[in-house]
Amino acid sequence: MKLVNETWYLLKKEILLEWRAKYAFNGVLLYVVSTVFVCYISLNLNPGFAKSEGYPIVWNVLFWIIMLFASVNAIAKSFMQESKNRLLYYYSIASPQAIIMSKTIYNVLLMGLLSVLALIVYLVFFPNTLGDPLYYFLAVLLGSVSFSTVFTMISAIASKAGNNGTLMAILSFPVIIPVILVLIKLSKSAMDGVDRSFFYGNIGVLCAINAIVIATALLLFPFLWRD
Repeated sequence: MKLVNETWYLLKKEILLEWRAKYAFNGVLLYVVSTVFVCYISLNLNPGFAKSEGYPIVWNVLFWIIMLFASVNAIAKSFMQESKNRLLYYYSIASPQAIIMSKTIYNVLLMGLLSVLALIVYLVFFPNTLGDPLYYFLAVLLGSVSFSTVFTMISAIASKAGNNGTLMAILSFPVIIPVILVLIKLSKSAMDGVDRSFFYGNIGVLCAINAIVIATALLLFPFLWRD
């Protein structure tokens, strides 16, 4: 019960700070809109491409690439922007599990909202036929959860290594690549409108990866926190 209360108060703190500054939200939203617009201008140079057979595949892959880099920009600063004095204060009032859980939940909420807005903007600029819109929307939400859990844990590790951005990229690469591959496969199946029974395996893989990452973060973060 103590862990739940600490997580809840820290989560409210994260949301309140973001509501006041809106730094991460506005910055990433600007990045998404500008990137989609640049891609729109580039693809318009080839007017026949929208009617080609490869358009749905490029449409899907391009969306996940945009979301991947948007997630990095939004979540990478989770721990890197915290000062040492503030971290020391957290150390005295809350458990490390509550801190990592509050950061993870906040990033899931942030990326969930940004993912939905990004999908709307993307569909405005790049119209496409979705065979199963509900499951594609579910894939987007699962993708935002997966990106949030992975990059929150990696951000925590990198923050204890001198805020090394290169280290974060190296550590996240072997974890995020399988996530991206599963998300592309899942969302492509939703675009094609295949039978929903084919989705369950990929959804199970994503849930398993998220569970492993969260469990690893809860086990490792207390040791990182001691430093």
